[in-house]
Amino acid sequence: MTTVEPPGWHARHHDDAFEALSSSATDGLTESVAAERLLEHGPNRIEGKAGRGPLLRFALQFHQPLIYILIVSGSIAAFLGEWADAGVIFGVVMVNALIGFIQEGRAENALAALARSVASDVTVLRDGQRRRIDAVALVPGDVVWLAAGDKVPADLRLFDARALQVTEASLTGESVAVGKHADILPVDSGLAERANMAFAGTLAVAGQAGGVVVATGRGTETGRIADLLDATETLATPLTQAMERFSNFLLIVILGLAALGFAVGSLRGEPLLDMLMAAVALAVGAIPEGLPAAITVTLAIGVARMARRRAIIRRLPAVETLGSTTVICSDKTGTLTENQMTVRALVAGGQRYAVSGDGYAPDGVVTLTAGPPNWPAAVARTAGRRAVQ
Repeated sequence: MTTVEPPGWHARHHDDAFEALSSSATDGLTESVAAERLLEHGPNRIEGKAGRGPLLRFALQFHQPLIYILIVSGSIAAFLGEWADAGVIFGVVMVNALIGFIQEGRAENALAALARSVASDVTVLRDGQRRRIDAVALVPGDVVWLAAGDKVPADLRLFDARALQVTEASLTGESVAVGKHADILPVDSGLAERANMAFAGTLAVAGQAGGVVVATGRGTETGRIADLLDATETLATPLTQAMERFSNFLLIVILGLAALGFAVGSLRGEPLLDMLMAAVALAVGAIPEGLPAAITVTLAIGVARMARRRAIIRRLPAVETLGSTTVICSDKTGTLTENQMTVRALVAGGQRYAVSGDGYAPDGVVTLTAGPPNWPAAVARTAGRRAVQ
């Protein structure tokens, strides 16, 4: 547990925050109370969930239908004494696995970098005295003082802001620094609109401020991003789906042809052992052992090019997915969106109307919120008969 209830700190007066957290703007916490809360809430760091070990990550590189076929064909080639063919096939398999393993190892550092973005020294008020401590030791209720150039160490409810400007691009996508104050805000204020809050991992670029810690570690907004990363599901990309379909089809065709050849030769009276060897040789020869290597090398080149542009690709097939993307929707700050902006309010004829609905769905209700109840023609046409109240 790393956050103190109740939430909605931006909608509460900072005096209420101090009262709820049993803290003080003039004295902060005592060292003994801070030590107790550190045991209760844990250190102020973002610890990723236990990842897959190196051996498991390496083993999973072979978990592909076409790789299965190559392993079987290489084993059969070795059984038949075709050592050169077996060596080439297994070499292709190992190169493919090593490239994928190395790339995934590099990408595992992404979450670690996110955790490091919160770590820093911080000026805190303990026992009425300002001191510099490691941000890892912060707990809810600590009073933190920020100055230009400081990295915000935890989520803070500001109580004293003097021309404070904070860059929140990593959290909200806003490309310019935003001004901060200590006033109360509406409960429904969005994350980017909470000007009385300073969030972990953001950077103060001007001014000074004092704030009380309301969330640490995984309880911060940056910690929620880490939770989302941990909860990300592994989805099949268009390339992996196509490869799986092709591999399954190829496997059926090859096994069918080998079985047909064995059956025809046996019916003609050929020795069974000779026909078995012929069927195996047919299966080995029909497998395109160079295909995985060609695909892996091509994707690796794409990953290297993306890395030069500071884009981390965790899995090789994701490069192909990016290449298949035709439209990327973003707002003016570059934040990715779903391109489903919805009208929420109308002003027509001196009257105000609230509009419900979501995205592209043609459902919604237009409700009069201010003004005499006579519908202007434009609103009536826009709303439609079934949507008007």
